[in-house]
Amino acid sequence: MTTMSSKLPNGTTGYKLTKADFQQINRRNLVGFQAGWNYERMQHTGYLWIILPQLRKIYGDNTEELKIAARTHCAPFFNTSNFLNTIITGIDLAIEEEEGMESLETVASLKTGLMGPLASIGDSIFGSLLPTIFGALAANMAAAGNPLGIFIWIAVNIVVDWFRCKQTYIAYDQGMKLVTTMSDQLNAITDAATVMGVFMVGALVSTNVGIVISAPIDLGGVTVDLQHIANMICPKLVPAALVGFVYWLLGKKGMTSTKAIFIVLILAIILGGLGWIAKG
Repeated sequence: MTTMSSKLPNGTTGYKLTKADFQQINRRNLVGFQAGWNYERMQHTGYLWIILPQLRKIYGDNTEELKIAARTHCAPFFNTSNFLNTIITGIDLAIEEEEGMESLETVASLKTGLMGPLASIGDSIFGSLLPTIFGALAANMAAAGNPLGIFIWIAVNIVVDWFRCKQTYIAYDQGMKLVTTMSDQLNAITDAATVMGVFMVGALVSTNVGIVISAPIDLGGVTVDLQHIANMICPKLVPAALVGFVYWLLGKKGMTSTKAIFIVLILAIILGGLGWIAKG
């Protein structure tokens, strides 16, 4: 693109983003948002890359305004959820398109203020909850010989990517109003997703953790079935206790998930060899 010489007072060319622009942003976001990730500023170069063609149209190609805007986007630390990052992108471009150079300080503050909350919501729902629920569903169906599970998993990921693209348009149209009008709704969705996640973890424990107490205890000639007693207290009490033990381990200083797995494996081998526990 050639340099645009005519400028509005705010330093922009007066360009308005089109549907093709948003399609380009979404394509770049899906395939390259994390490509420039680094330990110093994390996603800042990826963020700039996905909107650079549009910044060229807003400020003019190879102009001083474009250079300042690019440096501004690369200056701050930026790290948020891959699943909600285009909410920031849409709001950002709506503001820069309207106010140009005068908006850069506002945009920098916007990115800093929104990246944390959106990271928490996006990673909790799309990075943890949905993969746990539908991944476990697909895996269980596949283990049972039902190929439908893989198609469910693919469909879920297609819907998530569609949502990632759709939010760019919504954020651009709503601008800053999106942050204020949807804050309560987003919090409600997060709370509901957390409750649902707790239920799903409980369901996964009861269906996938198979362990029973097999060691009988002889008290004065009477055999006590500890597993039966545990079932009377609470069905699946032993699997729940095992999961609670693992959570307790992970809370210890220096403990990692790998170490916890090895501890459980060693205990299972020892207790199973002694005949104290068995597969449920």
